[in-house]
Amino acid sequence: MVFALVGLVVLALLGAVHRYVWRRFVGDTTAPGSPLRRAGTVAAFVLPLLSIGAMTSGRVGAPFWLQQVLAWPGFLWLACLLYLTLALLVGEVVRPVLLRVLARRDGAIPGAGARTVPAPAIAGPAGESGTGTGTPADVPDGARPRTGELVPSHSSGASARSEAAGRTAPESVAEPVVEPATEPGRERETEPAAGPLTTSATAPATTPAPGPSRRLFVSRVVGGAAAAAGLATVGYGTYGVLRGPSVKRITVPLAKLPRAAHGFRIAVVSDIHIGPILGRAHTRRIVDTINATSPDLVAVVGDLVDGSVADLGSAAEPLSALRARHGSFFVTGNHEYFSGAEQWVDHVRELGLIPLENARVEIEGFDLAGVNDIAGETEGQGPDFGRALGDRDRGRAAVLLAHQPVVIHDAVEHGVDLQLSGHTHGGQLWPGNLLAELANPTVAGLERYGDTQLFVSRGAGAWGPPVRVGAPSDITVVELASRQA
Repeated sequence: MVFALVGLVVLALLGAVHRYVWRRFVGDTTAPGSPLRRAGTVAAFVLPLLSIGAMTSGRVGAPFWLQQVLAWPGFLWLACLLYLTLALLVGEVVRPVLLRVLARRDGAIPGAGARTVPAPAIAGPAGESGTGTGTPADVPDGARPRTGELVPSHSSGASARSEAAGRTAPESVAEPVVEPATEPGRERETEPAAGPLTTSATAPATTPAPGPSRRLFVSRVVGGAAAAAGLATVGYGTYGVLRGPSVKRITVPLAKLPRAAHGFRIAVVSDIHIGPILGRAHTRRIVDTINATSPDLVAVVGDLVDGSVADLGSAAEPLSALRARHGSFFVTGNHEYFSGAEQWVDHVRELGLIPLENARVEIEGFDLAGVNDIAGETEGQGPDFGRALGDRDRGRAAVLLAHQPVVIHDAVEHGVDLQLSGHTHGGQLWPGNLLAELANPTVAGLERYGDTQLFVSRGAGAWGPPVRVGAPSDITVVELASRQA
């Protein structure tokens, strides 16, 4: 029941976000019925369906080829949706500022976007013959009065009255009336003049060329900028994953480490996530990167795969080429229990890795222990710290491989000196690190808990979208240092 409610909330949230993205990118920037509007609307329905298919196809046992077909567009769209939405939210702050700036700019230019309408000239008495403008029809063009001059009447009385009026009244001059500028693309409704109008030969009426409205212009500018920023972010994050992890190096001093083990180097790699997107080539890049560091020991701390041995066994085969003086060790992560943990433990053993299933081995100068992931508790194969660490000599330094950082408190209780973990991906997609901090004691890097130090790797791969933003993938060479050296 709770799972169903959570699912409904997630679907409702995704629907609301897609509606918002559609409105800003499509509804506000395209004309109804246009090809762009139709294409954007189709995409708004198809892309979320691809994402749902990518997330569920593996869990429902869909053929692996179908998982691969759905994974790239489906998972990439989830990353695009995140950063397009964040960019649009920033645009909501910019939008009113741009509208205000454009409105002030248009208002500061005299006559910008205005139409000039000449004022009516003085008309003759009603009912008199002529053109209706006060100029007799039979007067030649050269003899017609200028605009604003009084025109004599045919009757002498009227003429006298007109002359008297001409001597006492100031000369009327037709002045243009300037209407307020209207928004581009809109026509201003004007009321008809009370009397007949004359057209000035020297000041013709002007109308601005039609164009997009100010609001449409701003919507297109903000939408275009948001699309460029969001897609560029996803593109760069994808390139970082496909390029492969970088190498980090840290030095960890251990109080109990003997001088003979000073400088011992452990190549820590986690969260490789071989799957429908990251396959054999991804594994090969990681193996080559690890071997180039010439480590003394390789620690694969969980979440190696996202799929079954039948689908991904060949993609994991390059792991057999790992080279380290003291061997390569493996512990399960939560994703192994979604993919058949028992089969994968057997398969990595065939590839030459040593699984540590709640077990411990003695290495030159320290104990190396490993525990199963806590996700294995549902199958009766959870972590057993007593079995892995209970009967050891606490005078020796102990290094623990455990996929999830949350078991650090168990490690402290059992006298572990250093715990090596992964799981968090460092947040993978900013601001995912904020959520990861709520669920994990340490998201990335080295921290101390009592007498135990915890190192958390960001991982070498990616889960879901093959994208990392603000949390680059890495392989870390941990160099142990003796305080006796």
